[in-house]
Amino acid sequence: MPRKQFDLIVFDWDGTLMNSTATIVKCIQASAKDVGLTPPSDAAASHVIGLGLAEAMQHIMPGIEPGQYQRMVERYRYHFMTDVHELVLFDGVRAMLAELKQEGYFLAVATGMGRVGLNRSLNATGLLSVFDATRCADETFSKPHPAMLQELTRELGQDMRRTVMIGDTTHDLQMAMNAGAGGIAVQYGAHPVSQLATCQSLFSAQNVEQLRDWLRENA
Repeated sequence: MPRKQFDLIVFDWDGTLMNSTATIVKCIQASAKDVGLTPPSDAAASHVIGLGLAEAMQHIMPGIEPGQYQRMVERYRYHFMTDVHELVLFDGVRAMLAELKQEGYFLAVATGMGRVGLNRSLNATGLLSVFDATRCADETFSKPHPAMLQELTRELGQDMRRTVMIGDTTHDLQMAMNAGAGGIAVQYGAHPVSQLATCQSLFSAQNVEQLRDWLRENA
């Protein structure tokens, strides 16, 4: 049996494990409307998924009054918590994670979500015990800064060169590059394939089944 290439596999959450892109877009647009701003387009709202919430609002609505960013964040959280019941894992995710866990990989999450939101999602999906460590944007620097991966590898005693980051956005892949980790793109989330292709990645999966097969053969 070939030696493993990686010991630590880090997943983004939204758009990678959780089928939440459409809900997040809707919540961003609703939060802008709530504070009297023109809602961003679907494409613009999708692009900031993966960033920390404050960074996302600043990116998508440049030039507005500072106080409006905080109001947008508050309204976004309200809408997201209201709609959280709509969120489900992508088909095949649960089986993939169980297989990786059984094979002895360390598993982690690096997400632009806040801690409260991630814990709620982990508990709702029953995946809290699957992951060895998690890191959220309200605990450290937002993607694409490498801090999340640096902190996760230190916490778990792992080597960055034997760590791979899996995500659906260029923010995830750029974070992996900045940290010196491997990167794998998934094409079924927030960013279009054309944008993902601009980043270095070991593989680009069209669906969870392809991702699972690649990890089984190559990780």
